[in-house]
Amino acid sequence: MTPAIAGLALVIGLCVMLATGMPIAFALGLAAIAGLLLDMGPDVIYVIAETMFAGIGNLAYVAIPMFVLMGAIVAGTPAGGDLYKALDRWLHKVPGGLVLSNIGACAIFSGMTGSSPATCAAIGKMGIPEMLNRGYPSSVATGSIAAGGTLGILIPPSVTMIVYGISTQTSIGRLFLAGVLPGIMLTLMFMAWALIDARRKGFRFQSSSLHYTLKDKLATLPRVLPLLLIIAGMLFVLYGGVATPSEAAGAGAFLTLAVVIIVYRLFKIKPFVGIFGSAMRESVMIMMIMASAELFAFALSSLYITQSLATAIAALEINRWALMGLINVFLLVSGMFLPPVAIIVMSAPLLFPIITQAGFDPYWFAVVLTINMEIGLITPPVGLNLFVINSIAPDVPTREILWGSLPYVLVMMLGILLLCVFPEIVTVLPELIMGPAI
Repeated sequence: MTPAIAGLALVIGLCVMLATGMPIAFALGLAAIAGLLLDMGPDVIYVIAETMFAGIGNLAYVAIPMFVLMGAIVAGTPAGGDLYKALDRWLHKVPGGLVLSNIGACAIFSGMTGSSPATCAAIGKMGIPEMLNRGYPSSVATGSIAAGGTLGILIPPSVTMIVYGISTQTSIGRLFLAGVLPGIMLTLMFMAWALIDARRKGFRFQSSSLHYTLKDKLATLPRVLPLLLIIAGMLFVLYGGVATPSEAAGAGAFLTLAVVIIVYRLFKIKPFVGIFGSAMRESVMIMMIMASAELFAFALSSLYITQSLATAIAALEINRWALMGLINVFLLVSGMFLPPVAIIVMSAPLLFPIITQAGFDPYWFAVVLTINMEIGLITPPVGLNLFVINSIAPDVPTREILWGSLPYVLVMMLGILLLCVFPEIVTVLPELIMGPAI
């Protein structure tokens, strides 16, 4: 069997299993095992467990469950609500202040979780009902939160950046820095489109009837500022070389837990049973996907599919920007069917030597790849954030959620074009703080 036929059979088998509704981790694992058994026979069984364990047996991956736990603590306690209220109170006089505060809350919450679904769920539960109550079009309310939630994998700390860094042996601290300015840029672009979209759909921004005194505005800050200081402290120790990502994540999770216990006087165990349970479920899901994706990548390599594809791409005598265009199309299509972690684990080792040989900065490419993954989170058929929003707002038709989210796909594509024209948006901050990449 030629590598091309083997690769086609493997992809078709994976798509069939995904179409049945099988969990992604199981579909990846079973497709890989089937391909390996057909090629190598029963003896391959002995290397399956070892390969899967090797895919997640890296100490740096400890950062992932710690960041997930941070997000679960904030989302499962009044801290998330206070963060949202603080932004709403400070921005309520600004035209469109509520939708701006929702997207802003998504950006800030991203710095506590590194996870898009967690960001989307936490802010959506508070923001969508409030926007609907104030008369915002349902597509604006749901679309802005679905898109804002995608910032969770770009704005540091980012789970996908950690996975990319380990897969490509690049600096995780530099990757986090590379995502800061593009994350701010996308946040501002999302805000601008949300205001335009609301006006386009007939919503007229008027001065809110709500009135908050300066005392009301300041009242929320003592509960919010400690959490923001934790984020700032984590980023400082990471970029300053004081701690590794795993150490910073562990300290951040502990401090977040201590803050919410002390500030909100949560001295009973019961509230934290659900918090730790949800964090464990999400962490196990991510790690299972990573282990299965590692096995799938091993199967592709064993069947010489990866090598053949890399050779074919390298042999293409085309302009490097045309090559980057093809890679973006591949990432966009992949993101419609697979979660970001699975795509990065499988594709980063293949694409990394190709893009570096073509002269592209690997940290710039990490940001472009991540934005492509963001697009996949709000595009069918497997747009994870769309399902999250659907569960939060079941009364809003799925069609409204979809049409509200799709314009943000174009906004993110525009963002990628801006990064292609002005790559300094990505590279200037890492070079300024950490010096030129070696």
